[in-house]
Amino acid sequence: MARTPRAPWTKPNPRKRAGKASTHLTPAEKATAKARARRAGWRYPNLVDNMRVAANKAANTKTSGRKRAAMSKTKRRPASSAKKPSAKPATKRAVPRATATARKTRGHAQEKDPRGGLTAAGRRAFAERDGAHLKPGVKKAVSQMTPSEMRRKGSWAVRFYGRKQLPPLVDAEGRPTRLALSAHAWGEPVPRTVKAARRIAAKGERLLARYHRIKDRGARSPR
Repeated sequence: MARTPRAPWTKPNPRKRAGKASTHLTPAEKATAKARARRAGWRYPNLVDNMRVAANKAANTKTSGRKRAAMSKTKRRPASSAKKPSAKPATKRAVPRATATARKTRGHAQEKDPRGGLTAAGRRAFAERDGAHLKPGVKKAVSQMTPSEMRRKGSWAVRFYGRKQLPPLVDAEGRPTRLALSAHAWGEPVPRTVKAARRIAAKGERLLARYHRIKDRGARSPR
């Protein structure tokens, strides 16, 4: 039976357990984390986006340190000890590396549905990497939706197609972008024009209004 990964906020702080002082994000890094949360459609501050920014910072610092060490080593090496270009053919080690890169590329491709949205494997990958609990898009008719599904689909439609300045919906060759293809994952026609995208946003606003009416009616009903 597969073991469900624990959410990061349920685990003890590893730095505190090791007796190390906690680190804090800079204002610029907090702005980056806030932008990540806004793109994902959830509230900020939250631990997931802060952890992702902190992890990227640590990775960049480690990479920079390696580059500085390599450059310093190159400067110290005498000119006479510089390696001459080898005429030998490429070693066999290059083949597994290329294979690993291709395998990684295929894995990312499998996470995204070519018709739009994420696959089940993509949602699992986000859960493992960021702790996000993503669900498939709602494709039901309005009469069959629960209030929660109305809220989800309405929020998606307004966030994606109700923004003031829409990103491109088609590329230079006239093919729909990932933004436009997202509509297919939610059971809507893929928009190719701003007018079509605004129609989906208007539908989302109606769903949100209906959700709030149901919620208010439930709050007013006697218990």
